[in-house]
Amino acid sequence: MKFAPEGIPFIAGALVVTAVAAFFAFTANRHIVISLVLMLICIDVTVFMFYFFRDPERVVPKGENIIVSPADGKVIVVSEVFENTTLNANVRKLSIFMSPLNVHVNRIPYAGTVVNVKRNAGNFFKAFMDEASLTNENVTTTVETDRGTMLIKQIAGSVARRAVCRATPGTHLLTGERFGIIKFSSRVDLFLPLSAAIIVKTGDMVRAGETVVANWTEQKEQEH
Repeated sequence: MKFAPEGIPFIAGALVVTAVAAFFAFTANRHIVISLVLMLICIDVTVFMFYFFRDPERVVPKGENIIVSPADGKVIVVSEVFENTTLNANVRKLSIFMSPLNVHVNRIPYAGTVVNVKRNAGNFFKAFMDEASLTNENVTTTVETDRGTMLIKQIAGSVARRAVCRATPGTHLLTGERFGIIKFSSRVDLFLPLSAAIIVKTGDMVRAGETVVANWTEQKEQEH
């Protein structure tokens, strides 16, 4: 099992604290019960850190017209909106809420070249709330594809305080390739051109890089 590199400091810190707690638990002459309880709590936290930052391999479906999920979690919004921060156009919007139990590594929904990555300061509302999409701290990644421009917004929540985009402008990414992570429960909004048809519905559970969430309804641009 692979682990996201962003989780190494958390895992290492939890291991150190657990080792210290174990030392005191097995050497304490007084308050042994309290020491053992603290050690068990530290072990639980360490196990959770390993679990949370897991980064399993995914089998990306084949097909030139498919768009895969950028995140693991539950679909909470499927709509058509006017995106006025970057694209300034009517687009398809898909929002996915990730609980602390989901894999939090994010993947590119469709192959393209990163043209812009921008961190936007904001609030920390609960990620499933409508306000989160508009006002929470987020990282927006603009990707130019052969079907148009796609926008991915990694949104921090009340627990998640840090979204990480590993890609930089000029990077070409393949469908299903890892590009970032959000630490702890959070949300990803995906904005697609109207030439994409979203095929999932609210309440559906999806997996990053594996679940087909939309299809292109128009032919891709021909190379000249």
